[in-house]
Amino acid sequence: MMVDTIKKAIDAEKPSPSASTASDKTAPKYTIPPATTTTVVTAGDGLASTKKRGKPARFWMIIVALSLLAFISALDAMIIGTALPTITAELGGSSVYVWIGNSFVLAASAVQPLVGQLSDIFGRKMPTVGSVVFFTLGSGLAGGAANPAMFIAGRAIQGIGAGGIYVLIDIIACDLVPLRDRGKWLGIINAWAGVAAALGPVLGGVLGQDNWRWIFYLNLPICTVALVTIVLFMHVNAGAATSSVRSLDVVGNFIFVPSIVSLLIGLVTGGVVHPWSSSRVVVPIVLGVVGWICFHLHQHFIAPNPMIPSRLFSNRTSAAGYILGFLSSVLVQAAGYFLPVYFQAVVGTTVMDSGVYFLPFAIGTLFAAAMGGVAMSHFGVYRPIHAVAFALAAIGFGLFTLLRSDTPKVAWAWYELIVVFGLGPTISTVLPAILAGLSQSDVAAASAVFSFIKTFGFVWGVSIPSIIFNGVVDSNLHSISDSKLQSQLVNGGAYAFASQAHDLAPTIGPVVWSEIVDVYIVSLKAVWWFGLALSILCVFAVAIEDKLHLSTELETDYGLQEKGPREKKKENLTADAGETSSTSV
Repeated sequence: MMVDTIKKAIDAEKPSPSASTASDKTAPKYTIPPATTTTVVTAGDGLASTKKRGKPARFWMIIVALSLLAFISALDAMIIGTALPTITAELGGSSVYVWIGNSFVLAASAVQPLVGQLSDIFGRKMPTVGSVVFFTLGSGLAGGAANPAMFIAGRAIQGIGAGGIYVLIDIIACDLVPLRDRGKWLGIINAWAGVAAALGPVLGGVLGQDNWRWIFYLNLPICTVALVTIVLFMHVNAGAATSSVRSLDVVGNFIFVPSIVSLLIGLVTGGVVHPWSSSRVVVPIVLGVVGWICFHLHQHFIAPNPMIPSRLFSNRTSAAGYILGFLSSVLVQAAGYFLPVYFQAVVGTTVMDSGVYFLPFAIGTLFAAAMGGVAMSHFGVYRPIHAVAFALAAIGFGLFTLLRSDTPKVAWAWYELIVVFGLGPTISTVLPAILAGLSQSDVAAASAVFSFIKTFGFVWGVSIPSIIFNGVVDSNLHSISDSKLQSQLVNGGAYAFASQAHDLAPTIGPVVWSEIVDVYIVSLKAVWWFGLALSILCVFAVAIEDKLHLSTELETDYGLQEKGPREKKKENLTADAGETSSTSV
């Protein structure tokens, strides 16, 4: 009966053959080509070219390269956390700890819309090569750092490369396949980011204890393989010939980058370096918000070729998709940031074991993202997938509120899986839903905005839950009878204390330790309630989305070239030989 109900819901969501997007009133009929047919509509000839053949080898090599880039960029983001105290201790950067940890995020966030516009002007290949080169250069610089300034510079350069990689993975994947299939391929590519998320904390702990520099040196051979693959096999069209560097939104970038950096500085230093009420936190946030508002006013009223055009938010489905993308990123980061705290402070595991216990969440994300994309490709709908996903996330966060020190492993492992099978499908299905209501020419800009919003959501996914967690800890410290321990946990100290809990527990009396664990349980429960509320909000936000057609045809100026350079050269040589033969006759 439940299966029948789900099928009826999916059937009800399927648009009629005459359904159209907000930007294309003459959308193609809702048909699914045979499995062996590749239908490509290019702006160059305006005609559908249907060929009975499978995908060329170049397509698969590009997918391999994108998967490698997704893996290495996600690994770099996840691996650093467990090794950061060791790196800071060796380089002597305790006074600039916050910049060692966040220079990467600031740089990655600020460049993403710019990379989207550059990919429209110069094509996809050149910005991709540039981003990989930046990431590789930054990795080498951070790995060989002799002081904190050199390390921060390396991480910032890495962040510029990673920001470009995040954007271009989505853009290139969207250029290769029709809208309806994009969720499937995005799920497959981003599944490798899930593998990296699973390996990151454990690998970071191992390399941090042995030689932390290999965390960054490890990137060099993988990036080299990806770079060579891109150069040799990524033969894609360069886009419209009218695009030029003059169309770059220079003024918009001069407003956007400082505004976002200012806003992020306030967010990452608040409650860590300075109190949230400090002028050093409030002023950057206010300046960032004002600058961001000015940027969007400039984009809407002044910019001749806006970097983030207002039309991206002009229909309810795209607007709802951006909201869901932001909120899902907040939820993913909140769970990923505080589950290790539960394992370390409440369960009493080592940092290394907490990484192992986090595996159901990380690996589950891999499968959930792929399954969500496949389901969207098969059924041709996205709203039921989003509704079910966020409902599962709400159930999972609700179950997290039951976590105690004696909760069986099998219980919390299943709780993790329920959450990721809720949040995982959103990784692969939200962007195609956003693109369903936009023109194909907006793919780069829309993908860049989506990537930025995800990254921005990760920052808020730490800031907001940390405010909640630290506030509840501070309000419950009176229940701990040891005043010295109270001073260690107050004002944000509880998060750092959790990583030492396994070693400190035997030195503290069982009664006092039980009091500390109770404070952690209550404080974490507040975070889980926040996740539950946000998940329910997402379920209601799904209702804003409209039922739009997911096209089964590809129309792009940047798609895979029909023939690579070698094939074209061979064809030209054959043609020349034919002409010579004809002339001699």
